[in-house]
Amino acid sequence: MTEREEEVMIQEQFDKLMQACPRCQTEENKKLVTKAFELAHEAHKGMRRKSGEPYIIHPLEVARIAAEEIGLGTKGVVASILHDVVEDTDYTVEDLQNMFGEKIASIVAGLTKLEGVFDQSSSLQAENFRKLLLTMVEDVRVILIKLADRLHNMRTLKSMPDHKRLKIAGETIYFYAPLAHRLGLYTIKSELEDLSLKYELPKVFEELNSKVIASEEKHVDFINSFKAPIEERLESEGYRFEVVGRHKSIYSIWSKMQKKSLPFEEIYDVLAIRVVFEPKLQLPEKTQCWAIYSMITDIYKPKPDRLRDWVSTPKANGYEALHSTVMGPNGKWVEIQIRTQRMDDIAERGFAAHWKYKGQKEKESELDKWLEMIRELLDNPDSDSLEFLDDFKLNLFASEIMIFTPKGDVKVLPKGATALDFAFDIHTDIGYKCIGAKVNFKLVPLSYTLKSGDQVEIITSAKQQPKYDWLSFVTTAKAKTRIKEAFKSERKELIVKGEKVLEKALQKKKLSINSRILKKLMDHHNIAKRDELYFRIGKGNLKLDNLPKILSIKTSNKWIRYWKLSLGMSGGNKQEGDENHDSEKTIEAKPSKKKQLVLSDNNDNDQFTISQCCNPIPGDDILAFLDEDEKLILHSRKCPVAIKLMSSQGDRIVSAQWESHKILSYLALINLSGIDQMGIVSKITKVISEDQNVNMRSINIESHDGIFEGNIYLYIHNTEDLNNLIFNIMKIKGVHNVTRQERIKG
Repeated sequence: MTEREEEVMIQEQFDKLMQACPRCQTEENKKLVTKAFELAHEAHKGMRRKSGEPYIIHPLEVARIAAEEIGLGTKGVVASILHDVVEDTDYTVEDLQNMFGEKIASIVAGLTKLEGVFDQSSSLQAENFRKLLLTMVEDVRVILIKLADRLHNMRTLKSMPDHKRLKIAGETIYFYAPLAHRLGLYTIKSELEDLSLKYELPKVFEELNSKVIASEEKHVDFINSFKAPIEERLESEGYRFEVVGRHKSIYSIWSKMQKKSLPFEEIYDVLAIRVVFEPKLQLPEKTQCWAIYSMITDIYKPKPDRLRDWVSTPKANGYEALHSTVMGPNGKWVEIQIRTQRMDDIAERGFAAHWKYKGQKEKESELDKWLEMIRELLDNPDSDSLEFLDDFKLNLFASEIMIFTPKGDVKVLPKGATALDFAFDIHTDIGYKCIGAKVNFKLVPLSYTLKSGDQVEIITSAKQQPKYDWLSFVTTAKAKTRIKEAFKSERKELIVKGEKVLEKALQKKKLSINSRILKKLMDHHNIAKRDELYFRIGKGNLKLDNLPKILSIKTSNKWIRYWKLSLGMSGGNKQEGDENHDSEKTIEAKPSKKKQLVLSDNNDNDQFTISQCCNPIPGDDILAFLDEDEKLILHSRKCPVAIKLMSSQGDRIVSAQWESHKILSYLALINLSGIDQMGIVSKITKVISEDQNVNMRSINIESHDGIFEGNIYLYIHNTEDLNNLIFNIMKIKGVHNVTRQERIKG
């Protein structure tokens, strides 16, 4: 493409942006947006993205998403166009302040990535998130533009190298997609999730995508026949409406398949019908939603346990709708959603859509409450960045429960919250003094897990003091943060004491504290952080009586050296005979992450660690994580721990894959169930014993009320052998379900 053709393309993109922004149409606003475009175009001149296109296309696309898909106004669009100017060019925040005013400059400053060096124990990505949130609580447009920026980056992720894709996709699924959900941006949240799955598990995505497309083609006639009587009834009642059919997003289908251990064909609510209507002026919206629900259930019988009323009590992110599942033609269950046009706009575009509907202050106050909660978390400057990110993640729950106070007020808490979480939600001092609670007038302990609809009265005592073990059962970020604050000074003293105790114990053996010794101790006691180890020693919970035995455990650096050499990493040119020489020394090196780590039968079992959280086997999509102690750990790409590592420590992630394994065996666990019949166990064991590629370690099958359930531990070479075995077991009459369980203890 010539320079002239590129200029024409850039101008076309700018014109599309202006058309997509209804709030940019006054002369004054047009001038402001044009001024920002001209400055950014000049500032980014000569810069190109990985895809090869001129860099200015990116900020224009981000601005268009912000305007068209989120609904931001002129200032949001201008800040979107300028969002990379300070980071990538010579312009400063002060320059933008002089040209565009303080508000736009502050939004751009919030969007600019951090420069400088951070504590090596913390994550640069976590620090970036923290700064982003710090600015967000001042102006929520910062995070809305950041989500637009992330969405365009995900749409163009194909041009990035594989290790970058994993890092960005991991951040997106762990942090940005839940954040979009929390802000009510359903459409953006769904696209971010789908794109993350596309790059983390490309084979899974393609397979599901093709099934969804085939399913959509099959369902066209079904949708038309299903909605015809509904449309006829609504027309007779004089409503202006639209009835549309839609499929669940690919990610939500995959997620449900994982949680329920079901194949695609057994996900019955893949299809949903949405009724969006213009309410009549003389009746409240809520009344009309229920009236339409009544009309629909006159036609199709509802499933009693599948009614969800978010019209009477909207979700904390502002979502309002009535959901029900009804029995459609040919015995198919269909989810149906009923909402007004206003509700639909807010469901698709979240809080950013509220500017269209003046007077909806109660929804905006929910956002204010949430931002205030984030502000409280950010007030603690001493907290570790990764710990902060974990606490913040607790505020992004997809599932919420409604809890009533004794006076009938409603509090929204995450699913799984306890009575103590509720106490801290009311006030920190009530949490500190809480000794129990009455749930629906019955006395319960602090750790009692609340259910939606519970009425809770907190019981306090002036003599009660906060306890550190409360952290083991509270779930909300506010409760965790407040409990940690109460023990901050005491904890610091115990950490110092614990370090001294360990130092003295090692001095007796003429040793000093180093990362190798600490790693052995943390591994032995299953402790993730150094400070937690010191804390437990200082508190007296962890004795050092067996210190010699723990230190005698041998560790090997052979695999790390092999891995570094195979990836072209620096760090010493040892000869073959020097393999065990200086084996305890740390080799400082940076991996060449552009190359892929390949695991084959030539690798010994002790050359890498297979994580217990997901137990990957040959054939699984995997990645490798190099921890701070140069230990290589393999994770399945879909493992929640791996997703967290990609999002917070992506620079230590390397793409990896298995070669064909036919020598080494790996432990796998399958769960099975079905109708109990005479000889069913012998049939199952016969199939396993006849399979030359599989060995059985143990079998446990129990029968009750004519149903059998059980599990089998197997030694297998790869997923292909395991899938073949599962297929053969499924052929046995009476066996209804066989699934692999990934989280096992070997």
